[in-house]
Amino acid sequence: MDISLINREALPPIIKSGDRIREAEIKTHIRSLVGARPLLFIWQLFSAWCVIAAAITLAIWAESIWVSLLAIFLVGTRQNLLGLLVHEQVHRLGSRGRYGDLITNLFAAYPLLVLSVEGYAQVHLAHHKYFYTDKDPDFARKSGPEWSIPMSRRQLMRLFFGDIFGLNIWRLIRGKRPEAAGMRDEFRRRNPTPKWVRFAFWMIVAAALSLSGGWSYFLLYWILPLLTVAQCLVRLGALSEHKYNVNSTELNDSTHLIELSWWERALLPNLNFTLHHYHHMYPGLSFSTLPLVHRMYMEAGLVHKESVLYGYGDFFRRRVLKSQPSLFQDRSGVNVD
Repeated sequence: MDISLINREALPPIIKSGDRIREAEIKTHIRSLVGARPLLFIWQLFSAWCVIAAAITLAIWAESIWVSLLAIFLVGTRQNLLGLLVHEQVHRLGSRGRYGDLITNLFAAYPLLVLSVEGYAQVHLAHHKYFYTDKDPDFARKSGPEWSIPMSRRQLMRLFFGDIFGLNIWRLIRGKRPEAAGMRDEFRRRNPTPKWVRFAFWMIVAAALSLSGGWSYFLLYWILPLLTVAQCLVRLGALSEHKYNVNSTELNDSTHLIELSWWERALLPNLNFTLHHYHHMYPGLSFSTLPLVHRMYMEAGLVHKESVLYGYGDFFRRRVLKSQPSLFQDRSGVNVD
């Protein structure tokens, strides 16, 4: 890690201390919410695949470039959603049963080519346990200028253009692999999916595509969005969870909290991932309970409201993009009005 690239300026704090009795009441309520939500998890998985199937079917039927572009976008957003469901299962929030990891691998992880619940658990759980230390694989991987905010508009556009054209795909994939965590035994799953299942899965997919003559559709409507749209959304999600150029293990110093509008949640569904502060505070909570936790903290006066971001636009303006010089400032930054 290049320490010279670390900006020690922390984010404005979000969670604040308040009435200890009220805090204790909230935490007692939250403890009752901890645990898997299998029905909601299955619904999200099922609805994602319904959107994918409908979008691809419509694009093949319409034979229109505009419908194809729409399908590529919709498939990419749902591929990102599948990745977030893998994240849920890594915390055992989809199912705590014996076959929870297997089901998630078959219907969410394996279709994304490089993911598995077992592999991603080694990376992500290390991030939680060793948050912002040298053993945190995310902190180590994202310590460079590519993840340092604020950044210039030009640098931001260059990063997203690299994602949409698939130029950054290997770096993003490499950081999700278990080798990034360097601790293969510590987060080993109790009932790992046998390695032959992934091979068998792709052999069946390949045979089905060959028999149906569907390889061209697979490349256009699955691989292309996975390498482009989905990667842009992975970038957006990573930027909106933490500020990585902060040399502090305090959650308040580095973690964003963004309230999305209804249309942002509809356009880019993300399982409340932008309420990321609460996910780190209570990693045993399902995505579906995070808005309730946020309301409880807000009503109890435990949130610095001025630090909450309202939508992606607010996030980019206040956190990601370098502020532009005022029209009333000279080049030295001195106000001249």
